[in-house]
Amino acid sequence: MLKEFKAFAMRGNVMDLAVGVIIGGAFGKIVASLVNDLLMPIVGMLLGGVNFAELKWVITPGTEEIAEAAIRYGAFIQSIVDFLIVAFSIFMIIRAINATKKKEEEKPDAPPAPPEPSKEEVRLGEIRDILKAK
Repeated sequence: MLKEFKAFAMRGNVMDLAVGVIIGGAFGKIVASLVNDLLMPIVGMLLGGVNFAELKWVITPGTEEIAEAAIRYGAFIQSIVDFLIVAFSIFMIIRAINATKKKEEEKPDAPPAPPEPSKEEVRLGEIRDILKAK
């Protein structure tokens, strides 16, 4: 069982998946920082100085003993922007990969075979061979 697990874990596609998950997690953090630290402050400033991280609908105000109950729709909007940026980035990467694969598929592996000789060319070849034999 241990040998089977080792063979499974060391296959190329499992290792590629692991690398992809790690890079994807790091990319997600970069996008979250881009949205939270760069884009949303600019959008908030354009909308009159709104801080999206603080946008919320308070259901129950907080007291000293009870925490505030609120729907934080500003954070939700930021998460939607995060998702859209990640989804668009992945779309562009896959589009580029597919374009590269398409170009590789279009390249012929071997030169095309010469066309079949016409009947006239075959006859002329036969006549040539007969004249050479004489």
